[in-house]
Amino acid sequence: MSDDPKTRPGVAGSLQLSVDDSIANGIYSNFQVVGSSETEFILDFAFLQPGPPRQGRPGPPRGKIRSRVIMNPKQAKLLARLLAQRIADYERHFGEIQMPQGAVMMSPSGGGSGLPN
Repeated sequence: MSDDPKTRPGVAGSLQLSVDDSIANGIYSNFQVVGSSETEFILDFAFLQPGPPRQGRPGPPRGKIRSRVIMNPKQAKLLARLLAQRIADYERHFGEIQMPQGAVMMSPSGGGSGLPN
């Protein structure tokens, strides 16, 4: 294993991954869109912020996609399993993640798959 803190050990120490400084800090995403076709899944990670106030109320949110990941269906399914496992581990340690009441899954512009045009 490397002494570099940006190098992560892989499965049973057989794989080492490094990360460039420009990626190491990550990005914040509070909105995700997932689209798919027969051969790939597209994961868009966006940051939404409230729009400018109108008549004393917040305007519609504005957002910008900050990162896009494209993967094949097999890798997408493996990612879904990994996330489910990590969430279960998290909830065993810290307690159940409470979802906001009335939270619904949204799609961009009220419809569509989220695939790029």
